[in-house]
Amino acid sequence: MSTLAPSRQVFVVTTLVAAATAALAAAASLALTLPVWAMFVGWIAFFTRVQDTRTSVENLVCIGLGMVIGLLASLAIPQMAANFGLGAGLPIVVFVVALVVVGLRGLPVLNNLLGYFLGLVARFAAHLDPSLESVVQLFTASAVGSIAGWVSHNLPQRIPLRASVT
Repeated sequence: MSTLAPSRQVFVVTTLVAAATAALAAAASLALTLPVWAMFVGWIAFFTRVQDTRTSVENLVCIGLGMVIGLLASLAIPQMAANFGLGAGLPIVVFVVALVVVGLRGLPVLNNLLGYFLGLVARFAAHLDPSLESVVQLFTASAVGSIAGWVSHNLPQRIPLRASVT
């Protein structure tokens, strides 16, 4: 990324494209009956590692895997609580989940630790029943946000701007 400040024109265009893209992504989320806040999970994950389209997809997959791990954790917590009490069962599940997720950062691909944690947070913040359907709903919303992030990042670069007069 360049250390030079963008021109005022580039700054304004980038800001307008991001705002319009966010509004369209919010409208799409509403139209698809998806939680708008979950759309922003994908948007945020996109910007954790902006490199190329492949990295964007990897970021989104990390969110999805984080949601699946969260789903498994939400199914394990009652089982562990029944065996050890909530005071011990919950920390045991959190320890195992953190061990897995933090360990995944060492993979050659799909190593976006923030993406995994965003997926986990989305899964638990949604307060949805632990089901594959709820994961699909949250993942779809995150995909809308990730695509919106990609558009807001790449579209301004494709808009021809007139050269500044000095």
